[in-house]
Amino acid sequence: MREIPYDRAAAVSYARRWALGRNPAYYNFEQIGGDCTNFASQCIYAGARTMNFTPVMGWYYRSSYDRTASWSGVDYLYNFLVNNRSVGPYAHIVTLNEAQPGDIVQLGTQTGAFYHSPVITSVSPMILVAAHTFDALDRPLSSYIYGTARFIHIDGVRTW
Repeated sequence: MREIPYDRAAAVSYARRWALGRNPAYYNFEQIGGDCTNFASQCIYAGARTMNFTPVMGWYYRSSYDRTASWSGVDYLYNFLVNNRSVGPYAHIVTLNEAQPGDIVQLGTQTGAFYHSPVITSVSPMILVAAHTFDALDRPLSSYIYGTARFIHIDGVRTW
């Protein structure tokens, strides 16, 4: 296994291209729970170009019925990224000031129930995000109402 850099520019470019539309290569989960994490995974994949095809615990999408929960579920994506020791993208939690374009911010309630996964498109002078479900392109993070946030910094990608 070798490590390659995460292509933040490619992830942000994808986010900007598809924030206000839908890539027909992927199912739109908006009517069945939300499309935000599916969109975040698409953006990460644009920057990583590597999926982890491990059944159940990996991170991949072949179709709406052949995918892992981590592809489209908020907490599942978080758990995959911060615990991945195998193929695919891997990450750790950082502070707001350490977040970079191409990273993911997950918004949650004050009790820590996370429900939304916007993609960071810019950090200067303020954090801007792109998202699905409530579609957004370069929306200021400060315009959201939430109880807590966790910033998931993509460190790199492992591949064969």
